Amino acid sequence: MVSGAEKQVIDVGDGAAIPRKSDRGLFTAWRIAFFGAIGILVYLITVKPDPYLNILKFVPDGILVTFQVTLGAILLAIVLGLVTGLGRISKNRLYNGAASLYVEIIRGIPLLVQIFYIYYALGRMIKVPAILSAIIAMAVCYGAYMGEVVRAGIESIAKGQTEAALSLGMNARQTMIHVILPQAVKVILPPVGNEFIALLKDSSLVSIIAVADLLRRGREFASESFTYFETYTVIALVYLIITLFFSKIIGILEERVSVNK
Repeated sequence: MVSGAEKQVIDVGDGAAIPRKSDRGLFTAWRIAFFGAIGILVYLITVKPDPYLNILKFVPDGILVTFQVTLGAILLAIVLGLVTGLGRISKNRLYNGAASLYVEIIRGIPLLVQIFYIYYALGRMIKVPAILSAIIAMAVCYGAYMGEVVRAGIESIAKGQTEAALSLGMNARQTMIHVILPQAVKVILPPVGNEFIALLKDSSLVSIIAVADLLRRGREFASESFTYFETYTVIALVYLIITLFFSKIIGILEERVSVNK
């Protein structure tokens, strides 16, 4: 049988730092930030329910939309990333060139511009719901970054793994599916988790195309009540709690994967 690859570390993306028990400083900071944010939010809605509690009651549907956009975009981005990553290491010049061009173009255009462009471009051809346009735009953008994560993960696997699989009678496709990709998944999990957190934060940009996410719902409340400071304080705390919660979940998953290596 083909043995496992050595542990690799890929530092890709600009998401939140993943708290690990091995990093005591970061782990402690995570606990202070997470429970501190919850404490502040509870204090505000208890001491001054108007407007803080009213704001919190106004935005739950926006939180749901934020999750819908984030989950839909990350799943589609992973698929695009896998196709792109395989293309980036492909010996087929056309496939490799197309994947490389996609990465270079998408990474060179700001996400906000991509959201506007895809929303209005799709609108010219077919009528697409704003939330679907947002998911597609976010996925197209993050698919390029995921492609580089996948490429780096595959290339981190020792070439001896491929040689050993081929010597056992596997062809190139079987080797990639049954030997390389399963090991690469363990390597790319941390950066994929990091990209998920970054995408969750960037999902606030979709509010500009009439998607009723958390930020847009907050803006609606603020424009009606003129409590801009209070509203954006609540929005910031909610985003912080959500991102810290998921960064912890990703950290736990990463630790379990590391144990099973």
